[in-house]
Amino acid sequence: MAPRAIWKGVLKVSEVTCPVALYTAASTAERISFHTLNRKTGHRVHRQFVDEVTGKPVEKEDQVKGYDRGAGDYIVLEPDEIADAIPESDKTLDVATFLPCDEIDDVFFDRPYYVAPSTPVASEAFKLIRDSMAAQKSAALARTVIFRRMRSILIRPHGEGLIATTLNFDYEVRSAEEAFSDIPKIKIEGEMLELAEHIIKTKAGEFDPKNFDDRYEAALAELVKAKIEGRKIRPPKRQEPSKVVNLLDALRQSAKTNDKPAAKSKAASKAKGQPQRKAG
Repeated sequence: MAPRAIWKGVLKVSEVTCPVALYTAASTAERISFHTLNRKTGHRVHRQFVDEVTGKPVEKEDQVKGYDRGAGDYIVLEPDEIADAIPESDKTLDVATFLPCDEIDDVFFDRPYYVAPSTPVASEAFKLIRDSMAAQKSAALARTVIFRRMRSILIRPHGEGLIATTLNFDYEVRSAEEAFSDIPKIKIEGEMLELAEHIIKTKAGEFDPKNFDDRYEAALAELVKAKIEGRKIRPPKRQEPSKVVNLLDALRQSAKTNDKPAAKSKAASKAKGQPQRKAG
């Protein structure tokens, strides 16, 4: 079954247009979810909006948005006023500029979406745009309305299609200088730096998302299964963090630990290349 598109429109590059569809690339739908229950009855409970002064429930038709000017002085915004203020979508991904794929700091990345042609007729124009961008190692910066918000979107070649990533606005990204301002300026050199670099080299590898399991989700799934089967589940043993007295000693120990698997691997590969003896 083909996935459901969350947006359909036109990708426009100068005078070249191509009907496209956006599909969700990352979702939390597969995570285990819970309902809140009444412990005494076992029935589900539902949230209810209550007036903070009178304590009485407020029906949905009496609920409106309000902007706090301070000291509890609110400006009331009616639903139709908010709707009129939201920009209308013309369903066009209008490319404003092209730039190198690594030009934008990934701290601005928000949510990814797969982009594919929405009709068979659009495949030729889609392939032209995708292949041209891949050849130039370029990304496209476009804007459109998604979920009633005007968004800036970075579009990049991705396999047989494109991937569109919505971007955070400048005011949403906090300054790194504020977060790093209290880090003291310390110069690391000599054996400490050499050992740290050695550890990084011995632990070098490639990213494979299959190697990273969601332990929290797995633990919840096991807990639910145990409850259904009437089993008691034992909590995992907590590993106490080792006490590090000296940073240099810790680096030396880490270097020794990381060298052992490499030595075993070399020995195993050497043995693998030798012919096996037949049983007598």
